[in-house]
Amino acid sequence: MTFEQFTATLSQPAPPAGLQPLLQSLWYDANGDWEAAHSIAQTREGEKAYDRIHAYLHRKEGDRFNANYWYRRAGSSFFDGTFEEEWAVLVKQLLS
Repeated sequence: MTFEQFTATLSQPAPPAGLQPLLQSLWYDANGDWEAAHSIAQTREGEKAYDRIHAYLHRKEGDRFNANYWYRRAGSSFFDGTFEEEWAVLVKQLLS
């Protein structure tokens, strides 16, 4: 699936079948369901990819302290762009 194909699914009522969990999380986030996105991100705490999505979600929530904790756990630095830019980076990384 390409980035464009993924973003085209955002108008559907549910994530596409077979979509890996972290992409599901970002799909829910893009559709305004932070709780569903967060639930997925915290299912496998300690795995860097999950911790990285967790960091993004807490940054978006406005909890910089908690976001910094998750960025550190993911081995990443605090993202300095917009939420949209970070979301796109994460989706593209997961799709590659």
